[in-house]
Amino acid sequence: MRVVVALGGNALLRRGEALTSENQRANVRVACEALAPVAMAHELVVSHGNGPQVGLLAEQAAAYDKVPAYPLDILGAETQGMIGYLVEQELGNRLPKEKPLATLLTMIQVDEDDPAFDDPTKPIGPVYDEESAAALARERGWTFKRDGDGFRRVVPSPAPKHIFELRQIDWLLDRGCVVICAGGGGIPTMYRPGRQLVGVEAVIDKDLASGLLAIGVRADAFVMATDVDGVYLDWGTPDQRMIRRVPPKVLLEMVDRFPAGSMRPKVQAACEFAARGGLAAIGSLSDVEGMLAGEAGTVVTLEAHEMELRT
Repeated sequence: MRVVVALGGNALLRRGEALTSENQRANVRVACEALAPVAMAHELVVSHGNGPQVGLLAEQAAAYDKVPAYPLDILGAETQGMIGYLVEQELGNRLPKEKPLATLLTMIQVDEDDPAFDDPTKPIGPVYDEESAAALARERGWTFKRDGDGFRRVVPSPAPKHIFELRQIDWLLDRGCVVICAGGGGIPTMYRPGRQLVGVEAVIDKDLASGLLAIGVRADAFVMATDVDGVYLDWGTPDQRMIRRVPPKVLLEMVDRFPAGSMRPKVQAACEFAARGGLAAIGSLSDVEGMLAGEAGTVVTLEAHEMELRT
């Protein structure tokens, strides 16, 4: 079975943790404990988020004023290499030495007319208090929006349209390689007149990009591993109920009930993939094998005839 697993931000850095390499490696180590059995049993493609990492690199670049700060597409490429290295090493330590692994820099095309460029929504970097966020907004021209009790920088998040490296990913999978790709939603790019491909100052949503990846590589299953055990209706209220199994059409009809910055893109990506006949699942990283078996998390599949809930 060909499987795409999208690692949520918690797999790399838990909320409130310092952005140290030690913390990130420790979290990647935990993630790879869950991924190793999947890699042994299936063809595996791993994608991941990069919000905290790309935000940190942007801060570091802005602090050095001898040269202009590097744009977000280049910083996104840097995070793909950095995080891919950690995943390759920690996963490789848990697999037979003859099992090949590869991290592939992955460019994804976006539309220059995407309305997201007029309304930045994608949070990157650490959480700031209101005073610090206001100061950075004045100094650097960054846009901030509230995130829980604090504020985070937000940047445009255009929809992914096309993954340029699909042939290379297929080539590696056909030769038994575990592929780490489309990290951080991919490197955002677009065409200028004359078919000139250029980078874009944006960060693509990693769940939507991972869903496009799963469709593009003709995966049998698409798993989004996050820090909750499934998708809930009425989350945070006494009436909250977890969705266990659901047809994609039914779930898509209620997509507006989920938060735009967190669960909604996961639901959208799951529905788009499952509507083509595959199994999509959203749930805890520790339940990846259970989700592939349809026994854990929220499973989105055409085989479900109605929505099943768990209170």
